[in-house]
Amino acid sequence: MQIERQFAGPLQDTVIQRLRDPVDGTICYLYLPISAPHSPVTSTGFVQYGPNAIGSINCLPGTPVAAPGRKH
Repeated sequence: MQIERQFAGPLQDTVIQRLRDPVDGTICYLYLPISAPHSPVTSTGFVQYGPNAIGSINCLPGTPVAAPGRKH
């Protein structure tokens, strides 16, 4: 997947990224928070995020991007 564009999200501190698979043309939109509240760091070094803090993804089939052809 390659990032094609990034847009401001509908809520503060969120973004929407448009990604495309160069092989089969699949297009995905990722809705992501720029910052997400989480628990204090545990003794193992991990944190726990609350529900719905990670974001969402939506994909749909697309048209493969054609490689530039040679001119004769």
